[in-house]
Amino acid sequence: MSTFKRDPLKPLLECTNDAVLFFVKRDVLGEKRKSVKALYDLPDPKKILRRQKRNGRWKYPAAKKDIRTQHNYDFLETHRQLRFLVERYGFNKKHDAIKKAAQFIFSFQTSEGDFRGIYGTQHSPNFTAAVTELLIKAGYQNDQHIEKVMKWLIDYRLNDGGWAIALRTRGDSSLEAIMNPKAKTIELDKTKTFSHLITGMVLRAFAAHPRYRKSVEAHKAGILLKSRFFKKDVYTDRKSEQYWTKIQFPYLWTDILSSLYVLERCGFSKDDPDIQKVLQWFVDNQQKSGLWKAAYKTRKDADADFWVTMEASRVFKRWGVMA
Repeated sequence: MSTFKRDPLKPLLECTNDAVLFFVKRDVLGEKRKSVKALYDLPDPKKILRRQKRNGRWKYPAAKKDIRTQHNYDFLETHRQLRFLVERYGFNKKHDAIKKAAQFIFSFQTSEGDFRGIYGTQHSPNFTAAVTELLIKAGYQNDQHIEKVMKWLIDYRLNDGGWAIALRTRGDSSLEAIMNPKAKTIELDKTKTFSHLITGMVLRAFAAHPRYRKSVEAHKAGILLKSRFFKKDVYTDRKSEQYWTKIQFPYLWTDILSSLYVLERCGFSKDDPDIQKVLQWFVDNQQKSGLWKAAYKTRKDADADFWVTMEASRVFKRWGVMA
């Protein structure tokens, strides 16, 4: 543990959250554990499962019909609940809840290959990839729907090898095109530069996929991503450099922790100078407790610091930063 001033495993092993302890002991300490199914009966996932509808969706509780339809809001909510079931409790496609959720999500796939609805009639490479990442982690990497998505993401790249939202590349900073259910789909200007917010989210789908993480496309985009560490995005969405250090788990937006996960999975070296800058941030910003502070912590998510520290430790373990 000489890399860090304090041993993060000490507070993790003192955590009373059974799911955190399961992944720490299995993935960081390498202990043989019982099946991940042992987590399915914990109170939090059971609470999530009780709210799932028969068709596999979760209902968004406060839909604003002037922004998107209830159906599209439910797609957003289903993605949100899958983040917790898959990432924190290890649910996979063997569970009926995941099977039903996957079928609901697949119903949003267009003939082009992307999942559309969260941004209305507009392409959403970031959310398309984010939900694809979860389905891959749940065991759908060989499904024809996923293969179609991955090919679409490759085709949807900008000329520089990264990704951005089409309307931003057209200089449109409004939400009108997203909110209008009859709006014409805006085409991407591939000559514009990449957004690190969008590129980092898209790369998580590549990082999760055992075949695509090794692709030339993933490596090229990874180089772009790490070149932007601690810098402002070129577009308006989450533009400030402060968003890099707003870490969370499960992942949602692009931050330095999600980027470390991506770059490690895609074969980058921890000795890379750009990656060393991020690792140094973790050295410098470790709390006295040994944990790292999560952003967006709520009363309902009191263990958020333990979760981000667990995930950071998994990444560091795979890179050999932690013994």
